[in-house]
Amino acid sequence: MKQDATRNAAYTVDCEDYVHVVEFNPFDSGDPGNLIAYGGGNYVVVGMCTFQEEEADIEGIQYKTLRTFQHGVRVDGIAWSPETRLDSLPPVIKFCTSAADMKIRLFTSDLQDKNEYKVLEGHSDFINGLVFDPKEGQEIASVSDDHTCRIWNLEGMQTAHFVLHSPGMSVCWHPEETFKMPLMSAHWCLKNTFKVGAVAGNDWLIWDITRSSYPQDKRPVHMDQACLFRWSTINENLFATTGYPGKIASQFQIHHLGHPQPVLIGSVAVGSGLSWHRTLPLCAIGGDHKLLFWVTEM
Repeated sequence: MKQDATRNAAYTVDCEDYVHVVEFNPFDSGDPGNLIAYGGGNYVVVGMCTFQEEEADIEGIQYKTLRTFQHGVRVDGIAWSPETRLDSLPPVIKFCTSAADMKIRLFTSDLQDKNEYKVLEGHSDFINGLVFDPKEGQEIASVSDDHTCRIWNLEGMQTAHFVLHSPGMSVCWHPEETFKMPLMSAHWCLKNTFKVGAVAGNDWLIWDITRSSYPQDKRPVHMDQACLFRWSTINENLFATTGYPGKIASQFQIHHLGHPQPVLIGSVAVGSGLSWHRTLPLCAIGGDHKLLFWVTEM
């Protein structure tokens, strides 16, 4: 008998607004818990969460908001800087956002008196993806519907500008060779950097970049069009995809390359954003006034 993979979220956190984007901090920042940021209509919240899978004396999830940053416009994307540290004195919180006004904002905070941001201007259309370079955190890459990929330094100046043949949908720095960046809804696998995953149409696709340019594997997953692809940070065979946001009961799936069917299927009312926990097989998605978390097996 086929086992039903459909499950409700393991944990939820109530939010004051619709969550447009959510991102776990993918870097080790020396914190006792897990940094997470989510964006609403005109603010960004940075919080700390710990799960019972990490601490035996915690029941479910323990969540605390560290600071709310006023944004003034809808938050569409969040990227963490590897310079973020909670074990330094003072602590350093650094991240950037993309927004509906086609601008990038670089936030720096010590969670006390220092709370500042710089505005990076240059894109002329919607920004679909942005990311810090993962080694030093001294550059930011962004892609846009204006058919460009742009590289910025932390002073807000553009250091490079690439013209694309079509809208850039997402951008990632290669985790080891930072001059490599796949575009168009792709994500490098941190546990095996020869692997690149993506979604296109209703399908997910995976390439082995040591082989031919054709996908190594391809499968249909979402009837309502696939939207996001994210590799697990701890297992090279585990990844998640989402259906297109803005529809009722948008579907979320976790896949394992050793299984022909999704190992977990979730349903999110107008869900958006997708992020993996740094050390657990756990995904976060933004929803209507909620953060939702799913846990799966390795």
